[in-house]
Amino acid sequence: MRGTSRTSANKDSIRRAFARPDDASLPPIAPTALPFARPDGASLPPTAVPHPPTDGPPATAGASTLLTASRRYFARMSDPALDVVEFVLTTHFYTQDRDLDENDLPPRFRQVFWSADAAEDAPGGVERPLKATDETTRTATGVERPWDAVSDLLFTQRTEFSGEISLTQPAMGLEWYRDRADDERVAGNPTLVAAMEAAEDLEPPVTREEARDDVRPVQADRVWIDALLSEYFDEDEDGEMLDLVNVRAPEEIETTLADLVLTGDQEGEIQKIVKAIEHREYLAEIGLREIGKLLFVGPPGTGKTTVSRALAHELGLPFVEVKLSMITSQYLGETSKNVEKSFEVAKRLSPCILFIDEFDSVAKTRRSDEHAALKRAVNTLLKSIDEVSLVRDEVLLIGATNHPDQLDAAAWRRFDEIVNFPKPDRDMRADILRVVTKEMKIADFDPEEVADRTTGLTGSDLRMVLREAVLGALTEDRMTITQADVMDAVEDFEERDNLKNMDMIDGEGAEVLGETGSNDAHDHGEEGGHDHDDHDHGGGHDHDEDSPDPTRGAEPQGRTQD
Repeated sequence: MRGTSRTSANKDSIRRAFARPDDASLPPIAPTALPFARPDGASLPPTAVPHPPTDGPPATAGASTLLTASRRYFARMSDPALDVVEFVLTTHFYTQDRDLDENDLPPRFRQVFWSADAAEDAPGGVERPLKATDETTRTATGVERPWDAVSDLLFTQRTEFSGEISLTQPAMGLEWYRDRADDERVAGNPTLVAAMEAAEDLEPPVTREEARDDVRPVQADRVWIDALLSEYFDEDEDGEMLDLVNVRAPEEIETTLADLVLTGDQEGEIQKIVKAIEHREYLAEIGLREIGKLLFVGPPGTGKTTVSRALAHELGLPFVEVKLSMITSQYLGETSKNVEKSFEVAKRLSPCILFIDEFDSVAKTRRSDEHAALKRAVNTLLKSIDEVSLVRDEVLLIGATNHPDQLDAAAWRRFDEIVNFPKPDRDMRADILRVVTKEMKIADFDPEEVADRTTGLTGSDLRMVLREAVLGALTEDRMTITQADVMDAVEDFEERDNLKNMDMIDGEGAEVLGETGSNDAHDHGEEGGHDHDDHDHGGGHDHDEDSPDPTRGAEPQGRTQD
């Protein structure tokens, strides 16, 4: 079962729930009937020059990264003039209308002008006036020579001294843009939608409010997140704690709910939380504030982390990930303080998702012989859970555990929903295989046959099988894999898994493989104690959680963890 049909439909309402109300409008813009292009041989305005310099450093910190992203974004576009005109128009109308805010700017433009010192009561913002210089335009659009792209348009000019591209006839430029940009593109720019609404003779495809709902909110931008962390936390004092908290912006999460295969129960629980976010003010009015604390339960590799990240991407919320095992094992004496700081990070970044991985590493059933620091950590964790709320603090809390049997009873009571992540059945394995192979070149593929042979494998395992099939074909200089390649990869995986589970002793004093959780490749699966984004384990499992991983499975059969 695919898990996004209802969630995607609610995404705009979620963004509206976290958005600021704004009824601003722009003053009317007089229509024009003037031609758009300069006739051949026509002279340019005195302030304009035909060929600006293209050398020089980027205009802002991180501009090279933005330039690369902009080039990717506009790679499908065949009209650089449209890209440049949109940017110049946006800078003009945003500067003119003081009722517009950062959420009216497309993120790719917003980040070009972001300033950490733009607002006294916020961690940063966009300061007016916005100027479309050669460098800012190049960074925002990816067009190498922006003035060359628009120099023949009658409504554009360029100041040689500053390199600023501006508009001689803004209304003419807006009409030119509306005639050439498709509805989807226009709808992605709330600033220009607002300008068209004010122009009266130009009909935008959506309202400004609808356009704002469809644009990633500023609170989800990487620059906003970094600015908040810098403002509220001292690098020297809180450096170790911040190293244990992995904060991702939605734009940095590639996996979406559309890439995943969900059970009906999982899809239903996601819909509940979506509605809770959408109607959190109503829930507060009726006194239901202790909502939005989920516990994901299931074996390693079943998609607990992946689904949590995909949900953050879908809802446009920052994703704050804490691995409790690292906090406990590396800084036992500081565990309680770091637990509190982790929750503080989430509250500062709200609205956000706080994902606590390996929840059982701290919230275990308490014993009389436990270390005093660990006991304090458990109490601190439970207290912190009590003090965070989706309704009040705009923090969605998700805990994940591979070992629900080890959880303290008091920890269970803190969660209002328990979501099960079981091993995938045959039909789900077939669905996972279809999703993973949708971009692969594969001949005569029969996912049902592979599903029949892979009982007990997780989605991560299935992805590993397909990766091995692709690599095997490449060794034979083939870009297309076959059903036989996949079945051979399944057999190789089974043999490797059998070897991994054998009790093998090599010399005196050697550890017995399969008996120690710390050296077990599987035990560091999706919920492992460190980040697996860029490497594979010797056990052969790919745990790149941010790759489109439609996992709904579990660890291979025969696995236990002490």
